[in-house]
Amino acid sequence: MLLVLAPFLFALGLTLPLMTFKKLFVFREDPSLLGIVASLWESSTALAVLVALFSIAFPFLKMAAVFAEALEPPGSESGWFAKLVPLLTKWSMMDVMLVAIVIAAAKTSGLATAFTEPGLWCYAGAALMTTVVQFLVARRARPD
Repeated sequence: MLLVLAPFLFALGLTLPLMTFKKLFVFREDPSLLGIVASLWESSTALAVLVALFSIAFPFLKMAAVFAEALEPPGSESGWFAKLVPLLTKWSMMDVMLVAIVIAAAKTSGLATAFTEPGLWCYAGAALMTTVVQFLVARRARPD
């Protein structure tokens, strides 16, 4: 079930609004992760590439590698996916830090308030489910 639900939540996390910013209590923005990357692309291509790598590409590749490893028959020799997962795990956690920085910056500036939206919860749920699948696959691979 997690193999189906995690990619679905990941897709929702990319497209649904991550948070709501209310600026000066009048203006309101509801950016999605894809919308943030698109707007960064117009102003700072390098930053857009970094955010896309750490928040979209690495988590997606980690999910694909974990699920490919989970779908291998038990007892089969691990492929390159098993070697790729630990590396991607380290780098795909950068997305959490990026979102936290944005929320902290908005709240501490005093010019805006930030509220989480369903996209952030879907994104976090996908990350958590992928971690659970990774744990279960590692436990299955361990000799008893």
